[in-house]
Amino acid sequence: MANVLDLIGRILISALFLISAFNKVFNLDDSMGWMETFGVPGFLIFPAIAIEIILPILVIVGYQARIAAGILSIFCLLTAFLFHSDFSNQLQLVSFLKNIGLAGGFLFIVANGTKDWAVDKEKKYVRL
Repeated sequence: MANVLDLIGRILISALFLISAFNKVFNLDDSMGWMETFGVPGFLIFPAIAIEIILPILVIVGYQARIAAGILSIFCLLTAFLFHSDFSNQLQLVSFLKNIGLAGGFLFIVANGTKDWAVDKEKKYVRL
């Protein structure tokens, strides 16, 4: 049961990033323009998309999940403080807190790793 819950948790925490990346890909010009309104160069959308696709997949399949989760945690914190720090706007405050919460969830993966359903889980061999 713990393996199932671990996998479901990894899928749920990662799904947001996969959906966000695809939204950025299909609305590339709008996403670049939005980033530029915050003083962030628009070309940084491409590494952001790569991060939002590659690292969540690594977390889901459990390959180098601690490293991927650590990078995603930093990404969430940077995103919160760069793009969602207008606390007078209720939607921005909610987005800020969402990113802080996601960073915390990824830190759980960094601290605890994944359960047995992971690509890089050590196999236990029985010596005959």
